[in-house]
Amino acid sequence: MFAVHFFENKNLLLSQLLQRVPSVGEELKIKGRKGKVSSVTNVEQNKFHVQVVIEKVTKGKTAVVDQSKKRKR
Repeated sequence: MFAVHFFENKNLLLSQLLQRVPSVGEELKIKGRKGKVSSVTNVEQNKFHVQVVIEKVTKGKTAVVDQSKKRKR
Protein backbone atom coordinates (compact mmCIF):
# COMPACT_ATOMS: atom_id res chain seq x y z
CA MET A 1 0.00 0.00 0.00
CA PHE A 2 1.24 3.44 -0.94
CA ALA A 3 0.15 6.82 0.42
CA VAL A 4 -0.38 8.94 -2.70
CA HIS A 5 -0.94 12.70 -2.46
CA PHE A 6 -2.30 14.42 -5.57
CA PHE A 7 -1.31 18.08 -6.06
CA GLU A 8 -2.27 20.76 -8.58
CA ASN A 9 0.51 23.36 -8.39
CA LYS A 10 0.87 23.59 -4.58
CA ASN A 11 -2.76 22.79 -3.76
CA LEU A 12 -3.50 19.38 -2.26
CA LEU A 13 -6.39 17.81 -4.19
CA LEU A 14 -6.59 14.30 -2.75
CA SER A 15 -4.76 11.82 -0.52
CA GLN A 16 -5.33 8.11 -1.05
CA LEU A 17 -3.95 4.72 -0.10
CA LEU A 18 -3.42 2.87 -3.37
CA GLN A 19 -2.12 -0.54 -4.43
CA ARG A 20 -0.11 0.99 -7.30
CA VAL A 21 1.26 4.46 -7.99
CA PRO A 22 0.00 6.24 -11.15
CA SER A 23 2.56 6.70 -13.91
CA VAL A 24 3.50 9.89 -15.79
CA GLY A 25 1.06 10.69 -18.60
CA GLU A 26 -1.78 8.63 -17.12
CA GLU A 27 -5.29 10.07 -17.37
CA LEU A 28 -7.11 10.51 -14.03
CA LYS A 29 -10.46 11.71 -12.77
CA ILE A 30 -10.27 13.50 -9.41
CA LYS A 31 -13.36 15.03 -7.83
CA GLY A 32 -15.22 14.76 -11.14
CA ARG A 33 -12.57 16.66 -13.11
CA LYS A 34 -10.33 15.14 -15.76
CA GLY A 35 -6.59 15.45 -15.39
CA LYS A 36 -3.23 14.10 -16.49
CA VAL A 37 -0.24 13.12 -14.32
CA SER A 38 2.73 15.40 -15.04
CA SER A 39 5.26 14.08 -12.49
CA VAL A 40 5.64 11.55 -9.67
CA THR A 41 8.13 12.00 -6.81
CA ASN A 42 8.99 9.53 -4.07
CA VAL A 43 9.07 11.41 -0.73
CA GLU A 44 9.64 8.46 1.59
CA GLN A 45 9.52 4.70 1.24
CA ASN A 46 5.72 4.48 0.86
CA LYS A 47 4.80 8.16 0.28
CA PHE A 48 4.45 9.63 -3.22
CA HIS A 49 3.61 13.13 -4.44
CA VAL A 50 1.85 13.22 -7.80
CA GLN A 51 1.59 16.49 -9.75
CA VAL A 52 -1.62 16.67 -11.79
CA VAL A 53 -2.64 19.07 -14.57
CA ILE A 54 -6.42 19.59 -14.45
CA GLU A 55 -8.31 20.47 -17.65
CA LYS A 56 -10.04 23.84 -17.58
CA VAL A 57 -13.85 23.70 -17.53
CA THR A 58 -15.56 25.81 -20.18
CA LYS A 59 -19.08 26.77 -19.30
CA GLY A 60 -21.66 27.29 -22.03
CA LYS A 61 -22.89 30.77 -22.83
CA THR A 62 -26.32 31.70 -21.56
CA ALA A 63 -28.90 32.77 -24.10
CA VAL A 64 -29.67 36.48 -24.17
CA VAL A 65 -33.41 37.17 -24.14
CA ASP A 66 -34.59 39.94 -26.45
CA GLN A 67 -36.37 42.46 -24.20
CA SER A 68 -38.36 44.04 -27.08
CA LYS A 69 -40.35 40.86 -27.67
CA LYS A 70 -41.71 40.73 -24.13
CA ARG A 71 -45.31 41.72 -23.68
CA LYS A 72 -45.78 45.03 -21.89
CA ARG A 73 -48.51 45.35 -19.29
